[in-house]
Amino acid sequence: MSIFLNSDSRVIVQGMTGAMGQIHTSRMLNAGTQIVGGTNPKKAGTTVEFDVQPLGPGAESRQAGQVSVPVFGSVAEAKEATGANVSVIFVPPAGTKAAVVEAVDAGIPLVVIITEGVPVADTAEFFTYAQSKGVRLVGPNCPGVITPGQSNVGITPANITGPGRIGLVSKSGTLTYQMMYELSDIGFSTCIGIGGDPIIGTTHIDALQAFQDDPETDLIVMIGEIGGDAEERAAEFIKANVTKPVVGYVAGFTAPEGKTMGHAGAIVSGSSGTAEAKKVALEAAGVKVGKTPSETARLAREILGAAVAR
Repeated sequence: MSIFLNSDSRVIVQGMTGAMGQIHTSRMLNAGTQIVGGTNPKKAGTTVEFDVQPLGPGAESRQAGQVSVPVFGSVAEAKEATGANVSVIFVPPAGTKAAVVEAVDAGIPLVVIITEGVPVADTAEFFTYAQSKGVRLVGPNCPGVITPGQSNVGITPANITGPGRIGLVSKSGTLTYQMMYELSDIGFSTCIGIGGDPIIGTTHIDALQAFQDDPETDLIVMIGEIGGDAEERAAEFIKANVTKPVVGYVAGFTAPEGKTMGHAGAIVSGSSGTAEAKKVALEAAGVKVGKTPSETARLAREILGAAVAR
């Protein structure tokens, strides 16, 4: 099982013909993702050639070689021709709002926005529009979604973990990768990097609900960071709605007060938004919280070991 993404997902890449789009399309293809097209109005009707060298779980069953990916003039054309149901966006910040609206108007049910530096006002507009159309957004400013061994949409390295029964949701891309590596011998059902901007499409709570509903996710790892109250709200949700064990980590225990740290949403004022305050809220909801990523991974191992012993 997986959430949001599986081996049947048919993915188009908005911005595929750009430098970053080509680099990461190649990486996604290497991971086994079904990339069925890209978009660029100026290059419609052409193809882009990729040299595929399979990596990650299941690589031995996939063939290496050249893959031609068609370029379409619009998302609507790509969807009609390919049956695409996922779009991943590698478009500069100034064009991101238009790219998201185009995907939403085309009826793509899942849109993953990798772009960093999207104006918050733009995100607010396209998020509200996507919600009104029933479209799920992941991001912006995120590493994307990976279901190991099935599909990888975004920039997450596909060869650092395999399939398993842990669900991971994280604000931080780097910490997503580290936690995947720390628990690589156990493996993950799905890993979701939701991004750390002040407004994001998919929240901790959205992912927690999806993992709670997934019968093949046994434990959830949730990574947050200083700033805002997303983790406190997630703690309230966990207490009321999540019966599976949850392990947490909050980045920023040593962050100085009043400083913006990393993500645009990571600013602390007084005691509000501190890592310690978030830790207290999560622990009150029954979440075991590690002070470091390695301690968090150890807590996850202990819980899974206890579950196996029972």
